[in-house]
Amino acid sequence: MTTPIPELTQRRITELEVEHRDLGTVIDALILSGRPDELQLRRLKKRKLQLKDYVTLLKMQLIPDVPA
Repeated sequence: MTTPIPELTQRRITELEVEHRDLGTVIDALILSGRPDELQLRRLKKRKLQLKDYVTLLKMQLIPDVPA
């Protein structure tokens, strides 16, 4: 038996949101450490933004098209 696409998409959204939240925790810890590696910090922030954008895209795919 196969899993419906919306259910798979929702599961992926949840995974990405957890990763996004974890990245936020790592970024905060780096900033609080005193002298963070700016390049690493920039890369983590960029990845976090990419995750946010991808989650938004996936959520839009779950919304059915409404006829005009």
